[in-house]
Amino acid sequence: MNAIIDIQDLKKHFNGNRAVDGLSLKIPSGRVTAFLGPNGAGKTTTIKCVLNLHQPDKGTVSVLGSPSTRLGPEAFQQIGYVSENQDLPMWMTVSQYFDYCRPLYPSWDRAFETKMHQEFDLPQKTRLRDLSRGMRMKAALLSSLVYRPKLVVLDEPFSGLDPLVRDEFIHGLLELTEQEGWTVFISSHDIEEVERLADDVAIIDRGKLPLHETTDTLTARFRRIEATLPCDELPANLPKTWLDIQQSGRVIRFTESEYRASTFNQKFESTFHGAETPQANPMSLREIFIALAKTFRLNTDLS
Repeated sequence: MNAIIDIQDLKKHFNGNRAVDGLSLKIPSGRVTAFLGPNGAGKTTTIKCVLNLHQPDKGTVSVLGSPSTRLGPEAFQQIGYVSENQDLPMWMTVSQYFDYCRPLYPSWDRAFETKMHQEFDLPQKTRLRDLSRGMRMKAALLSSLVYRPKLVVLDEPFSGLDPLVRDEFIHGLLELTEQEGWTVFISSHDIEEVERLADDVAIIDRGKLPLHETTDTLTARFRRIEATLPCDELPANLPKTWLDIQQSGRVIRFTESEYRASTFNQKFESTFHGAETPQANPMSLREIFIALAKTFRLNTDLS
């Protein structure tokens, strides 16, 4: 599958601090990739390098087959971008804003615009500054989609949105992505919402990429384990695939990051002789991310 974004050994520093540290990542065409990580992990810096808002200190970034540092007007006519800090001409009405944007994009679809205005329920005569944050984000999203870009980049698009607007935003984006076959690269802390969208998950930590795989394979191999042990003492060397280990008396809970139903009970029994059969529960993407984030933090504290 062709990569619409191809990042190789990307490094970016600010005042001597490593924001991105040797990151390599390929975003496949026609899929939705969730780009997750703790605060300060390097998500926004990576996105700004992709969009030529920052230039790499080292490494390369290719977007739509061209170096990101050479992106020009023609390339940006194929890229939609929405961020939580979107700069909008707040003095314009919604109608004026779209009148302003329309000539900039030869592929602007007026019929599509009309349809989406109705679905998003945007008040045409209201100034952008008088809209709620949710309505302004809808306007920003719509203005980035109606010219039918090949690539849609979203940086914290749900920040500050109420649950209803967030649900409408997600529903609209899901429907459009399926209809248009867009490539979507989305960074967000709202992991429950992202899980509804994402085909693939990439997790960044301290500027590096420890994980990138499909959402299906990720959720298939993670389980939350709970069991009662024959005693309250743990062996010295537990399997490295067991994350976020918590113990309360004889009860142990942990995340198995390489779960295989056919072999797990045998592995557990060989570690804890005489233990009861453990419970293995599926995990949401948010639960998986938290378990990994705790592991990242622990590894940082130990280094």
